[in-house]
Amino acid sequence: MGRVRKRNVAADGDLHSQKEEKPPALVRREKEKKKGKTDISKILINISIGLCIFSLIWFFYAMFMRSVLARRPITLHPSPRVLDANSTSAAVSPERFWGSYRSQVYFGMKTRSPRSVVTGLMWMRQFSAKGVNLRHTCEQGDGLRSYGWLAHDGINFGMQQIQDNDFILSTTFVKRMGGEHGGDWTWRITGKQHSTAPQASVISLMFYVAADTQGSLQAHVLDRTHLSHVTGTSEELGNFRITFGKPTGGEESSNKYASYNYLQTRSPGLDQLTEIVKSSLSQRFLFSPSTAERKPYIAVDTYTPPPQQQNDNRIRSDFVVHQVTVQVPFQIEVLFESGSFHDRPNQLKGSVLTEEITRLKSSYNEKFEETFGLQAKGFTPAQVRFAKAALSNMLGGMGYFFGQSVVQSRYNEHPVLYPEGALFTAVPSRSFFPRGFLWDEGFHQLLISKWDPQVTREAVAHWLDLINVDGWIPREQILGDEALSKVPAEFVVQRTENANPPTFFLVLEEFMEQLEARPGAPHFQGTLNFLRRLYPRLQAWFGWYNTTQVGPLPNSYRWRGRDKDTNQFLNPKTLTSGLDDYPRASHPSEDERHVDLHCWMVLASRTMMSISRLLGEPHQEYERTYLALSDNNLLSELHWSEQHQAFCDYGNHTQAVSLQQEKIIVPPGQMRQQLPVKRWVRSLRKAPKLQYVNALGYVSLFPFLLHILTPDSQKLEYILKDIRDPARLWTPYGLRSLSRSDPIYMKRNTEHDAPYWRGAIWININYLALKALHHYSSIEGPYKEKAAGLYQELRTNVINNIYKQYQETGYIWEQYSDSTGRGQGSHPFTGWSALVVLIMAEEY
Repeated sequence: MGRVRKRNVAADGDLHSQKEEKPPALVRREKEKKKGKTDISKILINISIGLCIFSLIWFFYAMFMRSVLARRPITLHPSPRVLDANSTSAAVSPERFWGSYRSQVYFGMKTRSPRSVVTGLMWMRQFSAKGVNLRHTCEQGDGLRSYGWLAHDGINFGMQQIQDNDFILSTTFVKRMGGEHGGDWTWRITGKQHSTAPQASVISLMFYVAADTQGSLQAHVLDRTHLSHVTGTSEELGNFRITFGKPTGGEESSNKYASYNYLQTRSPGLDQLTEIVKSSLSQRFLFSPSTAERKPYIAVDTYTPPPQQQNDNRIRSDFVVHQVTVQVPFQIEVLFESGSFHDRPNQLKGSVLTEEITRLKSSYNEKFEETFGLQAKGFTPAQVRFAKAALSNMLGGMGYFFGQSVVQSRYNEHPVLYPEGALFTAVPSRSFFPRGFLWDEGFHQLLISKWDPQVTREAVAHWLDLINVDGWIPREQILGDEALSKVPAEFVVQRTENANPPTFFLVLEEFMEQLEARPGAPHFQGTLNFLRRLYPRLQAWFGWYNTTQVGPLPNSYRWRGRDKDTNQFLNPKTLTSGLDDYPRASHPSEDERHVDLHCWMVLASRTMMSISRLLGEPHQEYERTYLALSDNNLLSELHWSEQHQAFCDYGNHTQAVSLQQEKIIVPPGQMRQQLPVKRWVRSLRKAPKLQYVNALGYVSLFPFLLHILTPDSQKLEYILKDIRDPARLWTPYGLRSLSRSDPIYMKRNTEHDAPYWRGAIWININYLALKALHHYSSIEGPYKEKAAGLYQELRTNVINNIYKQYQETGYIWEQYSDSTGRGQGSHPFTGWSALVVLIMAEEY
């Protein structure tokens, strides 16, 4: 083996010797080749490392930017707030601290503070064949004959009448200033039998007080079940006392059907109060010494939270209920007295209260006539009472809300909470929409500003103080548990790309006109200071619209937020426009141009130009925008259809659509019971194409409604003709929302979605139409006389119908039938339908 190994070694040596004998150039090339491979490897490795580092940097940068973008929707605007944080406190605004700011209940009061002590009233009829019929929150399903404020001055007093089936309740409150915490107030509740009732009703009234996470309450009880008064303390109210007076004016002298009960417990939230009272009810017995009669009745007893709630940290609010059961007629007073009101001359009750009610009612009537002049215009006393009720329900529907919106942006995977905020606002309907709506509120404040400009300034400021850093405002404000409890889940989340008509510019434009007409008016300096503080937020708001809602062509605009499922709807809705199911392009696309949004932007730029000039701010950019958008030639290029002789939307559209039940093919061997339920889906008979949308209605009128057309425009002639045509927009009750000749007139949008803006008469748009007719009838032009005649006719029709429906039904309504004039939709709707007061007063 050793030899072999030597031989191999020798052989190896020989081979090695042969390798060393390679030419030097070859050896050199091999070394260079090997080195080149090494260098390339190093370069590739370095590139890979560099790419990894770059990827990591880009990843973290992208994550950082996404985090920044995700935070933007919930980052409030950095400019100073229009209102100071304590602007609604008792120290700063004592006269407005307490009020009927609980829009969603039949009767209740709270303070303008985030965690107010709240008070309220529930009631139910005893011995009812229908069982427990507890009334508390305003519900259309309660079937009340009518309810609403008859007089309300927005500050010191209000008188409301509630007509239940067999009896009438009247609720009155009066406030009196004094001390450091907003002063005192007193309620007077009276009950009387309805003229058609077969016998006197026995009613249980539940007066309650709840400390919504702030402060504590102590019940003071007489004779085991009779709650005489409640004392309490809170940071904002200091010490206070609520006294429950004994009933007078009824059968209490004989003790027939008169008894007292009370409940003291804890509540997880204000939205739970009704259920807590219902859960506490049990059977008791009334006893009358005069007849020795014992009769069972229902009364509050005890309440224990469910086991899953007993350890819940939300169970934190004191809740006390005083129940008094009486027979009509009766009168009961409830007194709230502030512990810091040391120089109180007398208690606000009995004859003192009566005198104060008389004084305040007289003052209200005088101010109403001074403001609106309806008696001087020849309206009857009954019509004036109707107008007072419309205004009073608007003022009595003002609510103070506090909480967080739920918002969603394209940068957030899931909805997130908006910053906590307060909102002082009117509401469209106490029963159906007891919360703030952005485009409704502009119309609300047109009326309220005539009565009390300070209320309007505060409401507008509250809304603009909720604006985010991008200039977006959540269009529907659902703040707090009580507001949230009235909203279907699908409408809770507010999307940051969605707008709403910027109707506050209607109010601001009126402010500007008043300032220019009366520079020495009492409110001039206050309004000027208000506009100066509001201005940075208005700039952001206008800028948001002018960038996020632009259309496909220069100076065009498009509503975002249209329904995406084109198969589900006859015509996909555009909730963001405020006109919900008004027919737009049948197939939503980025090619759309919306004429109403274009006109809102004319109004917005026009108002921003005026405000900028007044404040001495640069106005040239707003002026350029206004001059471009208001140019009638541009408006015609973008939206006038010669074929339809009307202003129209533009988009991917076909009118050959209908709703049909989908066809389901039954597979062999499958039973029909196993098949899905048939749906109604949209059927196309003709493919859509880019064209003008052939819908004649409210949207077609916007260049006229917002005074954009020049008085000599021939297009004004076409609009006035369409307005007066009964086959199109004219009715004896007001202008219908969609022409009777339109293919979608009064058509359902889905199997379960009834027509909304497809023919019904809406008062906010009729108000704008009357204002526009008044405008064109007061300036020189070939259509001046025509506009004047239409104005008188339309004004008479609108006033007479709303008044007639109020007399017949006891309510002002959300909308009115174009065929009968009857009120329909939600009620009472004393949001923008209350603009009838301005129509009567000709206050445009």
